[in-house]
Amino acid sequence: MIRLIALITLLIPGFLAALGIKLMRDMTFGVLQPPFSHLWLQFLVGLLLFVAGLGFLGGFIFHRDRKRNKIQARFKQK
Repeated sequence: MIRLIALITLLIPGFLAALGIKLMRDMTFGVLQPPFSHLWLQFLVGLLLFVAGLGFLGGFIFHRDRKRNKIQARFKQK
């Protein structure tokens, strides 16, 4: 059960990052999605979703590797 919760915790930011990429791609091709009124707003929301999702996934992997002692010496806690 715990592994299922962890998987869902990782899938949600992954989907948000993918949605962010889609919104930025649609702005590049000039496709305006319904909740947005301007293309630049759509791009900014897409960029925010992408950075937040990628940051969460990267932080999760970094935290897991730090617990397992699989990181370089400069990243270890003092």
